[in-house]
Amino acid sequence: MAERFTEWIYLVSAVLFILALKFMSEVRTARWGNWAGALGMLLAVAGTLMRPEVVDYRWIILAVVVGFVVGAPMGLLMPMTAVPQRTALSHAFGALAAGLVGTAEFYLRGAELSPFFMGVLCLEVLLGYLTFTGSLLAFAKLQELIPTRPIVYPGRNYISLSVLGVGVLTGLILVANRGPAELFLVLVGAALLFGVLLILPIGGADMPTVIAILNSYAGLSASFMGFVLDNKLLIVAGALDGSSGFILSMLMCKAMNRSFTNVLFGAFGQVQVGEVEKGRTVQGYTPEDAAAVLWDARSVIIVTGYGLAASQAQHAVKELADLLMGRGVDVKFAIHPVAGRMPGHMNVLLAEAGVPYDLLYEMDEVNPLFPEADVALVVGANDITNPAAKTKPDSPIYGMPILEVDKARTVVFIKRSLAPGFAGIDNELFYLPKTMMVFGDAKKVLTQIIAALKG
Repeated sequence: MAERFTEWIYLVSAVLFILALKFMSEVRTARWGNWAGALGMLLAVAGTLMRPEVVDYRWIILAVVVGFVVGAPMGLLMPMTAVPQRTALSHAFGALAAGLVGTAEFYLRGAELSPFFMGVLCLEVLLGYLTFTGSLLAFAKLQELIPTRPIVYPGRNYISLSVLGVGVLTGLILVANRGPAELFLVLVGAALLFGVLLILPIGGADMPTVIAILNSYAGLSASFMGFVLDNKLLIVAGALDGSSGFILSMLMCKAMNRSFTNVLFGAFGQVQVGEVEKGRTVQGYTPEDAAAVLWDARSVIIVTGYGLAASQAQHAVKELADLLMGRGVDVKFAIHPVAGRMPGHMNVLLAEAGVPYDLLYEMDEVNPLFPEADVALVVGANDITNPAAKTKPDSPIYGMPILEVDKARTVVFIKRSLAPGFAGIDNELFYLPKTMMVFGDAKKVLTQIIAALKG
């Protein structure tokens, strides 16, 4: 009876997971999606604890306590600007859990597994452990504990693929012979090392795609774990997570006009010799100058990027938008699909600051509106506004869809310096006669602009 009840709970959980994905595909229903996913997971855990094979809850309770002690501070104390880092850590923990479960199953009953289930277990372990180290390295890059630029070395792709090949070959031997047990450690080691080698040459510009890819790997590992544990809900939930992450990574690649293999193995983002070094100069302006331009504007489109997150300026930009709208200015926010360090990064930050959903415009919606805008205010964005993507065939970002801020009557660009963005190249927008460069921390500059407008 308890087992049948658990299956019904699993069915409800699976439906809630599907609804969560559906709801989160729209900004207005995203909160419902979060609640549906959380409720589905709560029911899934409760249903699992009711299974007849669970006879002792002591270790489970200890694990729940440890998880709560680690997870609660992450959820409550980490700022919204650190959402990408928190997401990377979540992927790491989930993937580690899958890898450890696969390891336990191998040593408990590896000799009893059929070739099919041994193959599934090897895939679970391979994906789990490479996602664990890859996600930790992604966290370190996002947190700037290590350089965000691609770390390249001669023959890197050959070395990485050779390590992956060792892992795959080891898995095939284990499938054929179901041993020896010592060979399993080679599989684990190859997976852990490949995760590091995979992420090292990937730069900050590709972090949104990397986050989606790691999410896909973690989901697939969980799905394979479902086969090993004979848990239908894990199979369904992992497949949903894996497929949605893969689709999202494909959409991210399309948004950057890049191939999947180029993102993983292209070492995109190495600093190029830009035309700044050839003597070109820009004209710097003060926050008061920017305020004077905004004062006369009737239409303003605000473009945000990672610089907004780094300076935690989302509340300041919301205050500026409110001040402008209070004067009758038409204000819109332009959202690029890969702005920031993870998919939807700007949406999350602006929502946290209380910017209404109907002010957020996706790239395809807002690009036709730039020619009508008096001012395009760029706050901490760079590569996603670079006209070189449309005008320079030899540029690394040529063909990437961008926010066409250069078509606005005036561009106010807030940036710390002329340093290149994640793509490692100059932004041609800096040198247009219509561009006003305001140098400084985004939050400080916005605060000074607000003070000047009020004064």
